[in-house]
Amino acid sequence: MAELKRFLIRRLLTFIPTLIGVTFVVFLIANVIPADPARAWAGGEKASPEAIQRIKEEYHLDDPWYVQYFFLISKIIQNDIRSPFTHNKILDDLIFGTKQKGGTGSTYGRFFVSLQLALIGFTYVVLIGIPLGIISALKRNTIIDNIVRVMALIGVSTPVFWLGYLLIYILYVRAGVINIAGMPEPSQKITGIMVLDALLLGEHKIAWQIINRLATPAFVLGFISIGIVARVTRNSFLDSWNADFIEYCKARGLRKAKLVWHALKNASIPIITILGMQFAFLLGNAPITETVFAIPGLGRYLLESIKNFDYPALIGGILLFATTYMLINLIVDIIYAIIDPRIRY
Repeated sequence: MAELKRFLIRRLLTFIPTLIGVTFVVFLIANVIPADPARAWAGGEKASPEAIQRIKEEYHLDDPWYVQYFFLISKIIQNDIRSPFTHNKILDDLIFGTKQKGGTGSTYGRFFVSLQLALIGFTYVVLIGIPLGIISALKRNTIIDNIVRVMALIGVSTPVFWLGYLLIYILYVRAGVINIAGMPEPSQKITGIMVLDALLLGEHKIAWQIINRLATPAFVLGFISIGIVARVTRNSFLDSWNADFIEYCKARGLRKAKLVWHALKNASIPIITILGMQFAFLLGNAPITETVFAIPGLGRYLLESIKNFDYPALIGGILLFATTYMLINLIVDIIYAIIDPRIRY
């Protein structure tokens, strides 16, 4: 346990230089692009010189690059800087929500919309990918194994946008069983996860509307990961299934369900590794899915920031995403130590 604590401290200490490196690269790319951000933020070619100068002073655009970078990062962390296009504070857009007293805006930040989408997609990955991998391993070199492997290959090879538009045509245009407009919200934010908040508040109709809105895009988002997890689970489970301890368990007369459980437990480290990577992949791959299904999440927010040259909002979004990615990896490392006490850091 002491070794794990030291490892966690070392990992946490690496967070700061990693975040600085990631955000600095984005800042550097934004600064080398041959464009005038002050003019773009002030309204384009028709912007008055006074408005342009005011924006330059507000965002320190005439200062040296290191002053600009420190100003942006410090103000984003303090939530004391506004997006030039949404005119909301950046962390309000991303995390805290922009709902005003008059009722306009959203109670939920863009990040929580993407997180909810990724969680539902991750549920598909776990409930479909792992069982398919186990079935494929147990039926090795049979027609079932071949079908699962082909399905996994199709999942990995299918473009997300193509599958998204295909399902929209089938389920929305033809069947009319899904909704692709708006984003229902419960009356009060509790956990930040809209479905869970609606259930806790007893607003079951709202919860169903949210699930109906996100179920299809979440499946599209997780489709590639289902194939990847199925393949990794199959290979890892096969290695464990063919190990000597399984033969010993068979000799003792253990039921097949017990054998499968022991094999899966011993094959869990590679599976957990790929699951952690795929959850981060789901968050990172969200921009395409959110754009296709018009979901107001973090991915779509970042794309809009790039399109509008809103690099303060872009850096804020990247900072949040990078922090989440590193936390996911840290959680996976902790789970390693819980599942297999032999692992030392």
